[in-house]
Amino acid sequence: MISDLEFVVTLARLENLAATARALNVTPPAITKRLASLEKRLGVRLVNRTTRSLSLTSEGQSYVLHAGRILGQIREMEDLVSSGRTPRGLLRVNATLGFGRTTIAPLVSDFVKLNPQIEVQLEVTDRPIDLVESGFDLAIRFGALADRRLNARRILSNRRFLCASPLYLEQYGTPTRLADLAQHRCIIHRQNDDAYGIWRFVHQNHSEVVKVEGMLSSNDGDIVLGWALDGHGILIRSEWDLAKYLHSGRLKRVLPDFILPTADLFVYYPSQRNLAMRTRLFIDFLVEHFDSNKT
Repeated sequence: MISDLEFVVTLARLENLAATARALNVTPPAITKRLASLEKRLGVRLVNRTTRSLSLTSEGQSYVLHAGRILGQIREMEDLVSSGRTPRGLLRVNATLGFGRTTIAPLVSDFVKLNPQIEVQLEVTDRPIDLVESGFDLAIRFGALADRRLNARRILSNRRFLCASPLYLEQYGTPTRLADLAQHRCIIHRQNDDAYGIWRFVHQNHSEVVKVEGMLSSNDGDIVLGWALDGHGILIRSEWDLAKYLHSGRLKRVLPDFILPTADLFVYYPSQRNLAMRTRLFIDFLVEHFDSNKT
């Protein structure tokens, strides 16, 4: 049975009693009973519950914050006493939804074949997370994060391009100026809290912004890429995703002289911890993989 610390951290991360029950392989009534027992022992309410979700009380937030730190210290202690032995233990990894499913999950499979004593929990989500308080050992994300509690290691340089299918360009023409985009059908990838339909560029050392419109948008990168391949409009997508389609001619770059912000791939990990051997091994494994697969 997991400790109360792990139980509450998991509950706070999933924000749902049923999801926590599935994650811990127990019944929802068992989760409810354990939470009630813990709150009774502590003499405080840790969460506010509804039929569909839960939120932490101020006491619950304090509990989770300290629990995450204590669990991290326990992992460090275990790594210290087992140093020099076969890498083992739990590695908790967070990655973006589409990239985590298509790229990171197969890499985890390869990694555990080489390190069978390491248990990996991979969680994929496009929602920003608090890496420290959620108890993850590392997160794999495109773009820079502002959290100063984290260290970062870039594992892939990744430019972003405007692109469209030859079919679309034949039907609607190829834009020659940035202002032309306002007259085109643009496919919008909705990400987190980014301003909707606002595309930012650098051209000849000057920043330029254009407001675009289109009939299609989604928060899933694979979906918007599929729409572009089907000829529905102009899309911003990363070099990593576009390489094979640009090479085959199924997509073409548009306005190549206008530079978009990069979407480099980083591994983030809490800066206050000494990296466990299993964490260092996995980061090095990722770096080696992406170095060997540069296009």
